[in-house]
Amino acid sequence: MRGMEKLAGVLPRGVEVFSLRPDGVVLFVDRGGARELGPREEFLRFIDTGQFAHYLVGDARTSPERPSNATFKLGVVGPRSAFTPHAHGGEHIVLSLGHAACGLYDVERGRVSEVRLFPGAMIRIPSMMPHSFANRGGRPLHILAANTGFGIDHEDYAITADEAERRIGETGRAARSLGTLDRVATDYALLAASLRDIERLQSTRGIGAVSVRERLAARLRRAAYALEGPR
Repeated sequence: MRGMEKLAGVLPRGVEVFSLRPDGVVLFVDRGGARELGPREEFLRFIDTGQFAHYLVGDARTSPERPSNATFKLGVVGPRSAFTPHAHGGEHIVLSLGHAACGLYDVERGRVSEVRLFPGAMIRIPSMMPHSFANRGGRPLHILAANTGFGIDHEDYAITADEAERRIGETGRAARSLGTLDRVATDYALLAASLRDIERLQSTRGIGAVSVRERLAARLRRAAYALEGPR
């Protein structure tokens, strides 16, 4: 923390620096000083209880009616946890800074694809694609997430299976595509079924483990941070 405090003395006003430590701690510094960011300090609930987000662009109320084009946020995913499967109304891009996994429903093949992510891997997910993001590791996982058009407070930010099933009754009929958020055109029955498939896969296979090689790499990464991090 001492090195971050020294940095505060040279930063121009308005500039912010984040240090994302391998142990899950987030250090923040601006002209006013340095501190550790936590769930009670400038973090919002991130879809599920125990997951948190800090907005860098846009805010939780971003929407087509209140646009900022996109939201960009720092997320903290709890150890050995996964988000409830969902689909976003806009495109979704996630940079993983740890050992993560993403379950994606492939509509064309009619099955769930599992993608293991490593530190520095970035995944881009089209709008309305059912998916779930998980932290395979035993420490908090940092991610950088960008969504086009929607903030967390918007009803179309993260549509879960429960919400999709509720909307089936609203639309009165089903359509053929997941590729649109039009309340009439979106097939909420197909969306709900796809999300349930991801839920069942998570419940039977679990989140996934961190391999021996990944654990060794994580130890080396923490050692590198000790040498390279702020002093």
